[in-house]
Amino acid sequence: MQRKRYAPGRTGSTARTAAVLTSVLGLSLGLGLTGCSAGTPAGDVAVDAKAGPVTPVAPPGRYRTLFEPCGAVPHATLKDLLPGAAALPDAERGKAYRGIAAVTYDTDRRVGCSWKADSPDTSHRLALDIERVVSYDPAVSDDDRAQEVYVRKQLAAGIPVPPTAPPTTTAPTPTATATATGTASGPGADTPDPTSTTAAAKTSPPATAPSTAHPTGTGPTPTGPTPTGPTSAGPSPTGLEPRVLDGLGDIAYLADVLSTVGAKGHQRAVSVVFRTSNVIVTVSYREQTTGSAEAPDSKELQEKARNLARLLAERLEE
Repeated sequence: MQRKRYAPGRTGSTARTAAVLTSVLGLSLGLGLTGCSAGTPAGDVAVDAKAGPVTPVAPPGRYRTLFEPCGAVPHATLKDLLPGAAALPDAERGKAYRGIAAVTYDTDRRVGCSWKADSPDTSHRLALDIERVVSYDPAVSDDDRAQEVYVRKQLAAGIPVPPTAPPTTTAPTPTATATATGTASGPGADTPDPTSTTAAAKTSPPATAPSTAHPTGTGPTPTGPTPTGPTSAGPSPTGLEPRVLDGLGDIAYLADVLSTVGAKGHQRAVSVVFRTSNVIVTVSYREQTTGSAEAPDSKELQEKARNLARLLAERLEE
């Protein structure tokens, strides 16, 4: 077998050729990378059109947690709201004042508590429901969503929502109107024409007093503002009708319902509902009488329910 002839210098030439090619290739890559990095500045990079416009996120509500409801009512207030508990044995009286917590799945979203005390002629029930509303729509704030929930509660209670007052417009004064429409331009405009008043008096019809006849001819037109809305039937003689309340939270209302129980019993249920930011608080207070006992007094129950609602509103401000 003939051996392959060795050619001196062949290996070295090949290595030199590879080195030259490598350096040329590296220079080309370096120029390319430099061109890319030195091309468009970072601030001029185009934004992906598929991302769409940036939507502002609505602010969150004021409250992130809720207080414990069964311990939120002072002991003195419970004694006043549950008079029948004073006659109970010590163990039952203590249980009545502790209350029963409502079963909820998230105590940061909703909590509640209820109390009850009975006597031979009357029975009392007190319940609290506290809800923290959260909006899952980034365009709707927690407060706006809570207002929607509150309005549904108020309408369900049969209390109309006051309409939003339209923007007021200032009517032009007679002087301003006359200046705008009756002033001539040019020299001598401030000097009235002595004949203009006489001419106007000759051509204008004499002023007559407004007619008091009814448009249909059936009688005089009543004077004074005409009542509208829930007060059209006349104000309540006691002023204790279901109504919107002022000075309680951001917005509040009171509902009062009297019903009969059995043959002679009566039950009055008073509810005070108010909203503070994204929290809605409902205070429900009921009294039921049996036998010949009189119907529960509306004024007394409303006053007690409102006082408790004020205490809870102050608790939210702490």
